[in-house]
Amino acid sequence: MPPRISNSTLHQTRKPTWIKVRLPSNPVFFSTKGLIADLKLHTVCESAQCPNRWECWSRGTATFMIAGDRCTRACRFCAVSTAKPLPLEEDEPRRIAEAVRRMNLKHVVITAVARDDLKDGGASHFAHVIRAVRAIDPSLVVEVLTPDFNGKEWALQIVLDAKPHVFNHNLETVERLTPLVRSRAKYRLSLEVLAMAKRLRANLVAKSGLMLGLGETESELLQAMDDLRETGVQVLTLGQYLRPSPQHFPVVEYILPAIFDYYKDVALSKGFEFVASGPLVRSSYHAADFSPLTFPNFSKNTNPG
Repeated sequence: MPPRISNSTLHQTRKPTWIKVRLPSNPVFFSTKGLIADLKLHTVCESAQCPNRWECWSRGTATFMIAGDRCTRACRFCAVSTAKPLPLEEDEPRRIAEAVRRMNLKHVVITAVARDDLKDGGASHFAHVIRAVRAIDPSLVVEVLTPDFNGKEWALQIVLDAKPHVFNHNLETVERLTPLVRSRAKYRLSLEVLAMAKRLRANLVAKSGLMLGLGETESELLQAMDDLRETGVQVLTLGQYLRPSPQHFPVVEYILPAIFDYYKDVALSKGFEFVASGPLVRSSYHAADFSPLTFPNFSKNTNPG
């Protein structure tokens, strides 16, 4: 296995060279930014300070974050604001659909802040958005990245009844670190949500992601992979955790690109259908690269019933 590198040998505030990203110069970036502002939409790209927003927006892609930009949880890894949420905007599904139309998207990713203030955790709003974008183009691949809905099966069923093609819920980190990193979230509950989604709609694609560099050991990471496979997860993303601010959880380790390649091979050997693994990989990074439409084994899922 390749050697590891930790903050004991790197300045705490200095990112390694393989983490750095180039600033935008592509005009598509600015047109995407303008479109999102014009329709008064939120994106996880901005709210979560995603390092890939320059690249994705330059390609004309974005991950839409619905139900506002105020989260009811305070996870120590996340840059999204924690505050009392505002009421849901009834016309948001229409505005998301209009953005999809203008951008001529073929694969859309829809995520949301945690809305523990709502009885259904925002599940009905997810369903409204999914149906609105599918009405624009029935061939559109719809991927959702949801919170855990506090494990409410009936709430999850609302989302699945809208027939997304890809259901993503991130495990985020290994079991030992979950209480330190994810506010109010539980490792086993996240696994239950993923297993529940596969049980309720077996022909959808299940996806999850893990951050590296939080202090996890290799054996813990491999156990998390095994736990995800046990639930039926088919697609896995592995990326480097980057600290949004000094108030967030510290980066314990910067993982070399060669190690991400190593973990990708390990994950594939464990049976994952597709693995995106690299320092700048995030849940929705190049999401269309592992769309159901690109895999013969998933072709039967393009119109989940």
